[in-house]
Amino acid sequence: MDKDRPQTFNEKNIAEFRASNGRIASFGDAPLLLLTTTGARSGQRRTTPTMFLADEHEPNLVYVFASAAGAEQNPAWFHNIVAHPDDVDVEIGVERHRASVDVLPEPRRAEVFASQAGRYPGFAEYQAKTSRAIPVIVLTLER
Repeated sequence: MDKDRPQTFNEKNIAEFRASNGRIASFGDAPLLLLTTTGARSGQRRTTPTMFLADEHEPNLVYVFASAAGAEQNPAWFHNIVAHPDDVDVEIGVERHRASVDVLPEPRRAEVFASQAGRYPGFAEYQAKTSRAIPVIVLTLER
């Protein structure tokens, strides 16, 4: 980062995440991870903090949600993982993993999304704000 340029909101959250073993105060106790992808067009590495849901039965599976806070378009990171599914890194707490990705098809997408919305009602609000079905992505963490 250019030392003369102020940090963006995203950069501040990433720095806080890494300095506090995976926590960002403004997210409370919500489970967060850092998702690092390669830009679909730029080819540059991009890191995004996002909430996740751990799979109840498989410890190496976690789900992330391309909600974009209910925007009509998917977030950039979603386009990045679709373009470069073999180039994804995940940070959870102090652990770092390579990950493979799959976009969940229906009806599994709806099941996992409903589970997340039950835990965090903001996700139901995001879905209500948009006409698109919010994609759910399963990350398989390499151990």
